[in-house]
Amino acid sequence: MKAKTTDLRKGLAVLLAIGVISSATYLIAADHIDAPAVTGKASDITDFYAFESPSNSSNLVFVVNTQGLLAPTATAAAAFDSDVMLEVNIDNSSNKDNMEDLVLQVTFENGKVQVYGPVAPIEKGLNSTLVTTGYKVESDISTYAGSPMTGEANGIKVFAGPRDDPFFFDLDQYKKVIAGTATGFNNPGTDTFAGTNVMSVVIELPKSLLGSGPINAWATTNRKN
Repeated sequence: MKAKTTDLRKGLAVLLAIGVISSATYLIAADHIDAPAVTGKASDITDFYAFESPSNSSNLVFVVNTQGLLAPTATAAAAFDSDVMLEVNIDNSSNKDNMEDLVLQVTFENGKVQVYGPVAPIEKGLNSTLVTTGYKVESDISTYAGSPMTGEANGIKVFAGPRDDPFFFDLDQYKKVIAGTATGFNNPGTDTFAGTNVMSVVIELPKSLLGSGPINAWATTNRKN
């Protein structure tokens, strides 16, 4: 069944050159604190990562993290929202118009995660419609105390569940830099996010499914109307 959704939040676009990116290269966009109505909700994207698979140079990995700053005591109760669709948007056109030519659409239902695509979207921009006619891979959603669960089909792999927040940020030193009481960051700094968790979706797929040239990629969350 197709579900009409409305885009809640755009992630930052990243440029990724397929075929020439090295295994040591990865690109990220992060944003942990938003308006109170959004921060910590299932629709709140904290990080977006895109990098070449360290175990298979022919594959690309997308990571979308949501619900940042989860304390360990709150993580066990954290869950993905079945009314929220997560979407990885991919612009692979030669004119680089920052409009999605392909999408990976992620839904959550009955303790499972489903990934549809990559497939051409029915519509572009602020609205999205779930497309179920292409590739599909499904997995059980991992729990906080349980073993990681992954699913694989058509060369596409998926994981969904809680993970330690991988983003390093020294918030206190950042505030000092902004206030003019410090001239730069410390090395090493203090990770403000240490000990907090996120709800993470990881998708690994062959680069060949995304086209032959450089791409722009960004993540969105969408809530059913």
